[in-house]
Amino acid sequence: MCLITFAWRTLPESPLVFIGNRDEFHKRPSAPAHWWDNPAGILAGKDLQANGTWLGLNRQGRVAVVTNFREGGSEPAKRSRGELVTRFLEGMDSDAHWNSLHEEAADYAGFNLIFYDGETLGYFSNRGMHRRSLEPGVYALSNNFLDTPWPKVTRLKQALNDQLQLRWSDEAMLELMHDRQPADDEDLPDTGIGKQWERMLSPAFIVSEEYGTRCTSLIRQDQNGEFSFTERSFGRDGLPTTTQQFTFSPKQDARQE
Repeated sequence: MCLITFAWRTLPESPLVFIGNRDEFHKRPSAPAHWWDNPAGILAGKDLQANGTWLGLNRQGRVAVVTNFREGGSEPAKRSRGELVTRFLEGMDSDAHWNSLHEEAADYAGFNLIFYDGETLGYFSNRGMHRRSLEPGVYALSNNFLDTPWPKVTRLKQALNDQLQLRWSDEAMLELMHDRQPADDEDLPDTGIGKQWERMLSPAFIVSEEYGTRCTSLIRQDQNGEFSFTERSFGRDGLPTTTQQFTFSPKQDARQE
């Protein structure tokens, strides 16, 4: 993912709401969201180049999402960041997961990881080794630290806050991610990739011939624990191509049965 906003325990009827955009080169092959054929029962899209994913959940009700940490001139990493999501969804114990993130952080290019184990919502970045268990609230994250006030992060977080005050729908939530307004040049971050790329990447929803928003995802859990997952895919022109929807109730973790 490249931009997400989420509400954690702010609404009784929806204790967890995630919305995000995946931005990627159009030539990079990927599969849309589907149930993977593995014991963990992962529901996610798949990066067919590295076989990981950017956002997903499993039948036990775990959720994980990763964003890249934007930094120009970084060296190629040993391992793909997409495996950070799949490893957590495959059932690694939360304490062991925290430990592995610290021990193996240098194997990956810069990343932010948000992960939910059914009880707590955690955040970790291997840039600065930031680790937090998140308190209830509304958050937003792009390609820097959590809640870094880039223009699109600030606008999106406020938009979600505003939407939560209304009788919102899934469609209204998806629309929050389609803001194509670029930032003013004086407000652009400097992440080492040059002004032209900073400008192109500054909207929430990105449209260009080679690189752009490939899909928008919405994960929502209701007060009964049931999950819904909607994924809307887009073409190079920024127009929607497919929309997929899934709903399920988590199974009890085998260790608790």
